[in-house]
Amino acid sequence: MTITNLKSHAVWDRSTRWFHWINFVCVVALVALGTAILFADELGVTDGGKILLKTTHVLFGYVFALNLAWRIVWAFIGNRHAGWSALLPFGKGYGAALKDYVVQLFRGDVRPYLGHNPLARLMVSLLLLLLVAQAATGLVLAGTDIYYPPFGGWIAGWIAAPGVDPATILPYDKAGIDPTSWEAMRAFRSPIVTVHYWNFYALLVLIVIHIVGVVVTELREGGGIVSAMFTGRKIFDRMPVDHGEPGA
Repeated sequence: MTITNLKSHAVWDRSTRWFHWINFVCVVALVALGTAILFADELGVTDGGKILLKTTHVLFGYVFALNLAWRIVWAFIGNRHAGWSALLPFGKGYGAALKDYVVQLFRGDVRPYLGHNPLARLMVSLLLLLLVAQAATGLVLAGTDIYYPPFGGWIAGWIAAPGVDPATILPYDKAGIDPTSWEAMRAFRSPIVTVHYWNFYALLVLIVIHIVGVVVTELREGGGIVSAMFTGRKIFDRMPVDHGEPGA
């Protein structure tokens, strides 16, 4: 009988795990709401319904953006697996590590990593970049579409007709709006909504690739990659590549 020596390793700290699952819930909600907004006319949604959808979308967006901002801060102060050096596809020896990992992947004898493996670092970096872009453009659109913070007050002041209190400007209501300023605002909004729109689809593609990558990593490396996002620990029967790095 073969006895397997399993060892549990602490990897993901509590803050990193909370970020992951809050981000998961927000992304699922935002995708569902965003899809409903995108096809609102086809679904026969009224203007009142569109305002409700966009308001709910924006509220989830605030949680999403704050959670993302905290993750960026945590990359400076969290443990070594949460830091930028473990996330970004740069640094001494990264190129060689990526080459070795890809070769091992095709050979079917991948050595496990405690943190993100070299391919995962590419994916996580790209995901973070697109998430930041979606959050930034979304915050601007919250102002242009329903006059919500942080830019809603400025937008309302921009489009309000002379002598009209910007606080009285309402979504989907042209009362009190200066037509020329409205058209200028819509021209300003146009490239932002285009980025938000296409970035949405790019994120969907990356999320699918991310899920596939998680499955492949679990099959090739083991370690309980999904359960580790609940417990913070990975379990291996062999020594991870990055076990001996500082802070291990």
